[in-house]
Amino acid sequence: NKKVLIPHSNRTIFEAALGLLLATLFGIIVGITTASSKLVRRVIYPLLVISQTIPLLVLAPLLSVWLGFGLTPKLIFVILSCFFPIALGTVVGLEGTDPEMIKLVKSMGANKGQVFRLVKMPHALPSLFGGLRVAASYSVTAAVVAEWMGSEMGLGIYLLSSAHAFRTASVFAGIVIIILTSLFFFALVEMAAKFMLPQED
Repeated sequence: NKKVLIPHSNRTIFEAALGLLLATLFGIIVGITTASSKLVRRVIYPLLVISQTIPLLVLAPLLSVWLGFGLTPKLIFVILSCFFPIALGTVVGLEGTDPEMIKLVKSMGANKGQVFRLVKMPHALPSLFGGLRVAASYSVTAAVVAEWMGSEMGLGIYLLSSAHAFRTASVFAGIVIIILTSLFFFALVEMAAKFMLPQED
């Protein structure tokens, strides 16, 4: 039933898109902060690793208990599922910048901000987009899983109710939408990468 499927799909797509956007912002900020100094890295990096050892399926019902069945726990779950590859990609890219290039730019009078903008961040973009690709493929599934743990609307609820009612066609329709939306998000990241990264001949 399209009248039922479309509102559920719109809710999940909105959760996944907003969660991915927030995860991107949060991941970049955490990545830049982590790579800002060796001392900060020693403090934050272990916390990033520890955060990935916590089973997110355990957190999902707790988020619903603490925050209810609204939008907020779904967004938090999507952010937690997506931010790590973005943060890690940012850290790896920034720390992998050629030190000789940094010295060269500094010798020309560049300050820290200019070194970051002209050298470090451009070098980090390929690694950052690698993390974004992974996060984009996670986002929709994360939103659906969050809905399974407690929600009033979304593809997660639609799939569960359809499965319990043995509506096989409806289940497959929901799965197809999840796949297509994930591919669409991935394609958006690819388009952004082609626009922002230098193309090799």
